[in-house]
Amino acid sequence: MKNKSSEASKVVILEWCWVLEFKRKTDVSIILIGFEACKQDSFCDSEVGRFSVQRLGNQTTLNFRVENQIFTLKLHRKQIVNFGLWHWERQTQSLRNKIHQLWRLIMEIKEERASDEAQQFLPSSQIDSLGEPQLTSIQRIANEPKLEFSLACKDLVAATRDRKLNTFIQVSVVHPAEHVLTRYSSTEIVEGTRDPLFLTGVTFPPEYPIYEETKIKLTVYDVKDKSQDTVHTTVIPDHKEPRADVGRSFLGCTTFTVGDLVKSKEQQLTLTLRTSDGGKTVGTIEVNLVKMGELEDGEPGHITTDSQDQKCALVRECTAPEGISGKDNLPSLNAVLKNPICKLYRFPTSDNKWMRIREQMAETILSFHVPKELINLHIKEDMRRNQELKDLGELAPHWDNMRKSVIAHCDQMLSMYQDTLAELGKHTGSSFKSSCSKGEKTLEFIPINLHLQRMHVHSPRLKDALYDVITVGAPAAHFQGFKNGGLRKLLSKFEAERRNTGYQCIYYSPENTAKAKEVLSNINHLQPLISSHADLLLNSASQHSPDSLKNSLKMLSEKTELFVHAFKDQLVRSALLALYTARPGCVLKKPAVPRNSAEEGDDLKHQDHPSQVKRQDSIPHHSEYDEEEWDRVWANVGKSLNCVIAMVDKLLEKDSSNVKDGEIDPSAADCKHAGGDWYEQLYPLVITLKDCMGEVVTRAKQSMAFVLLQELACGLPQCLMLTLRRDIVFSQALAGLVCGFIIKLHTGLHDQGFLQQLHTVGLLVQYEGLLSTYSEEAGMLEDMAVGISDLQKVMFKVIEAKSEDFLPIITGRREHYVIEVQLPAKMFELLPQEIKEGKLLRMYPVLFNVGINEQQTLAERFGDTTLQENINQENLELLKEYYNLFTEKMPPDCLPHFQEQNDLKGLLENLHQNIQAKKRKNVEIMWLAATICRKLNGVRFTCCKSAKDRTSMSVTLEQCSILRDEHQLHKDFFIRALDCMRREGCRIENVLKNVKCRKYAFNMIQLMAFPKYYRPPEGTYGKTDT
Repeated sequence: MKNKSSEASKVVILEWCWVLEFKRKTDVSIILIGFEACKQDSFCDSEVGRFSVQRLGNQTTLNFRVENQIFTLKLHRKQIVNFGLWHWERQTQSLRNKIHQLWRLIMEIKEERASDEAQQFLPSSQIDSLGEPQLTSIQRIANEPKLEFSLACKDLVAATRDRKLNTFIQVSVVHPAEHVLTRYSSTEIVEGTRDPLFLTGVTFPPEYPIYEETKIKLTVYDVKDKSQDTVHTTVIPDHKEPRADVGRSFLGCTTFTVGDLVKSKEQQLTLTLRTSDGGKTVGTIEVNLVKMGELEDGEPGHITTDSQDQKCALVRECTAPEGISGKDNLPSLNAVLKNPICKLYRFPTSDNKWMRIREQMAETILSFHVPKELINLHIKEDMRRNQELKDLGELAPHWDNMRKSVIAHCDQMLSMYQDTLAELGKHTGSSFKSSCSKGEKTLEFIPINLHLQRMHVHSPRLKDALYDVITVGAPAAHFQGFKNGGLRKLLSKFEAERRNTGYQCIYYSPENTAKAKEVLSNINHLQPLISSHADLLLNSASQHSPDSLKNSLKMLSEKTELFVHAFKDQLVRSALLALYTARPGCVLKKPAVPRNSAEEGDDLKHQDHPSQVKRQDSIPHHSEYDEEEWDRVWANVGKSLNCVIAMVDKLLEKDSSNVKDGEIDPSAADCKHAGGDWYEQLYPLVITLKDCMGEVVTRAKQSMAFVLLQELACGLPQCLMLTLRRDIVFSQALAGLVCGFIIKLHTGLHDQGFLQQLHTVGLLVQYEGLLSTYSEEAGMLEDMAVGISDLQKVMFKVIEAKSEDFLPIITGRREHYVIEVQLPAKMFELLPQEIKEGKLLRMYPVLFNVGINEQQTLAERFGDTTLQENINQENLELLKEYYNLFTEKMPPDCLPHFQEQNDLKGLLENLHQNIQAKKRKNVEIMWLAATICRKLNGVRFTCCKSAKDRTSMSVTLEQCSILRDEHQLHKDFFIRALDCMRREGCRIENVLKNVKCRKYAFNMIQLMAFPKYYRPPEGTYGKTDT
């Protein structure tokens, strides 16, 4: 084959065939060739191009592609010779060897292509028509990886004698059903040895389609320049990524089937590495099947830091530690976690043993589920508020115009929430929001890059352990921008401006506004409950059932007392007064001294009543308002309930003692009731109770709606925009919290101490922030601080799932949310009785932030770090409060026991000293806070701008620090383990998911400003679009 203006560059040799027809078109040449005996459909690749052969009816089609030219050969069924690699019966042994080596070369070239490219040479209709082969599945424990193995090389041969080898192995998979070679993963680079023992293994997650017939190809490369060899292996097709073979050279390759490995007697294969021409042996590869569990008999040899002469005690059996995994956890856990990525490592311990580490990362559908549920609640709450404003009744022109303006703005915001929910409902595909999408308006409620990062450690002499960290981008309103700062600054500024609104509206403090929302929520919750229990009481009376009557009365009394208590607040009285002054033509009668206690009188001095009256002097007063009337209306509910109780007592007494008809109980006489049928005697009392309650509800709802009207009117449109921003930030924070709680609950189901702590004290949730206090990131930190603080108003409740839908249910309003987490019946039975009975579980969120990038350097030298210092100091106090509560309510043996456990009190004091020291980039603050969190059974979060680069550095450092401090990682392997996780681990996969490139978004100048242990290995960073 040749171009028109060049010499022939590619040669294809076809034997035992003849040309039937030749056609030439603009971009395709078609040659019809007759062959002998083609027995099966097949294809191969080589440097000259790609062949595919497929039988269809009486015709076999051969496609051949050279660079950009495609040649199609349609082969007649009669007298067809087997072409190329398959069943060539007339060839010599020498030719057989050459063809076999051609296949090796084909596979070598193929692995540099994207995995989806392999099917482009056959029409999709023809591909679909190929029969599925019978494949043998690999039997594994539920929720465990399908296959894991470790790798080591021996006696590698260098191209030149004086060169020390720096090698890594690239792992590729040949799918038997598709005959497609896909790059899957790589080991780390081991430097300066002919016998490299690789710390990075290979693991295939439960969902990966791997069978006994699957072929694994191992290719060994010698890396000459690590800076040029950024790791690029992936199971995700990536057409944009260039080939990264500039800094490496091919040494040799080999293949094996999965069945050979799993069925081998020793579960170990020793394979010969050969060069591309097949004639030269360049070493051997040992493949060892790995199962997290028991160790192989025998002691490992001497371990050296340059990896020479390393031997490994191999893991043979998989033991799922109690509470860590199991098929009972699988349905509910799979309901929230998706697309897991697994990595396997083996690291030496300080006593020359081997530990196994499985690193896992998974995204969660809660990234979209929680925000959609939350937006739906916002819509319902705002619609209810708008209706309450409309139900305020007739107002003076000034207030009426204000109400119309507020409702118009609220309707616009309501429409925006509805549009956002509709757009999220259309979302399909990935269940996480990439860092590149953080500025998209339709996704502004969705958390950025939310993932579970898990490390499962199996040590030879320690109990297996799980360490979880939730990684997520800092909760912040990126689409709204940070030109004027974040929520912390904006809310403070807004509150100061609202205090000076003057005559236009009445100022209510944020505490009073929150109280008004709570009263309205209690009304909407309790009124239907009281009405329902009152109907049940009448139903029990009609059935003449004493036991049922007692129970119904008990429930009615409890709910009514809660109802009455909800209005025992000076705010309701003062708001009613303000509302009456806003009616057209009202007259204010001089208020009398309240008849309540001196304590309530003291509260009155601190309320807004005097200033409210003074501000509204210009409103005309034509009708009389008696302030004591509210006390009478409110008290009538209690009196009516007492009458109901008295009547029930009388009826039950009559029924039990069968007294004479003439005897009348005094309390019943006060209520002017006589004997007769139970229902007839209770009915008028219940109706009176409902009427009294209805009058209270009407007045209280109007007064509290008037308070909300002032809040909105005083700050239009800033008030609504701040509410929107706060909702966006809270939505992102809540999605992460729900994910963290569910994961923690699942892993702690068998830990009775943790479950006791959960319902007795609550759950500590510790956030590690890596944001700088310079430029836009300062605004992000302000948003994040408020969003995390708002999580204090979230309570959790665990319920038994009634269906296969295990997704959490969210109820409540902006000031108070309840998250109902559903568990299958078997798991639900493991919970303490208090949790099973529906006890609400409290959250204690704390945030510690330390900026580590070059922008933080600017802030420390030329800017201001007060924001970070204040946040750390405030949250230290919250952490101390939780610790004090923990020590008061929990026995000492509930703390998790690690080796050489530090005293928690000493850790807290150390943290306090580091915060007070105001040292630049004092990352020890984050290390101490994380350690305290783990020892207090808390949930760990790590956040930066997009949870991609700085977060990856922090998470991998934390994992290696845990291995060193808690599992005796050999000190000489700390840096190498760190580089393994950063170069080949889950976090580089996270980078790929976000930006379609396996490079951390750092440059050399930036890294010079980073603390030493937060710098990625050479060749893994560069300029990317984030």
